[in-house]
Amino acid sequence: MKQYTNAIIFGIAIVASSIFLGKAYTDRNKKDGEIQVTGLGKTDFSSDLIVWEGSFSADNADLKQAYLTLEEKKRTINNYLSKKGIKPEELIYSAVKTNEKTKQLYTANGEYAGQEFVGYELTQSVQIESKEVDKIEKVSREITELLNQGVQFYSKAPRYYYTKLADLKIEMISKATEDARIRAENIAKFSGGNLSDLESAKMGIFQITGQNSGEDYSWGGTFNTANREKTASITMKLVYKVD
Repeated sequence: MKQYTNAIIFGIAIVASSIFLGKAYTDRNKKDGEIQVTGLGKTDFSSDLIVWEGSFSADNADLKQAYLTLEEKKRTINNYLSKKGIKPEELIYSAVKTNEKTKQLYTANGEYAGQEFVGYELTQSVQIESKEVDKIEKVSREITELLNQGVQFYSKAPRYYYTKLADLKIEMISKATEDARIRAENIAKFSGGNLSDLESAKMGIFQITGQNSGEDYSWGGTFNTANREKTASITMKLVYKVD
């Protein structure tokens, strides 16, 4: 009888040990009493700073004459922009770039025979940085009117920025943290626990994309300058203790 009882106790011990070891193996990667959540902070905003630039050039076999032509075009551009309400101090001109233009020479048999100098090409660019976004945007679209005055102006697409980005980032972090906290509270509530102390908080990458652009997020962070209307977002990963 004693041997029979010992056998039963031994069997129960084996079963209990198996259950304990099995649960330990299943839960080996779990941290007891802990909830990890990720919150999202997101908002739309409109850029308050525009940067626009373009360039113009002049060609001539004589370097001095090419420079005089370039200066004449520059005066025409200044007068045009002045009539559009742009002040002279808002214009930032680059240094003049000089390029010697050549043409390739070939013999009657089609063999390469070297190069021949044909003249100089002088190029200069101008940049405007302004908080009057609407006005500069309009000028960037109408600048081709200079063709009527004999000036070919190569305009680039405007770039858009936001001068209160630091404040916006703080606001996004606050929103993402609050979103994560609410998620953690709901998880704790439905699992029958109580949310306790915050153990750690990790901020994700700040992303700025164009509104409705379908632009993808980047691991290193996206900083859109092509769109005036933008969307900013950031994530916060929080780890809470649970009682």
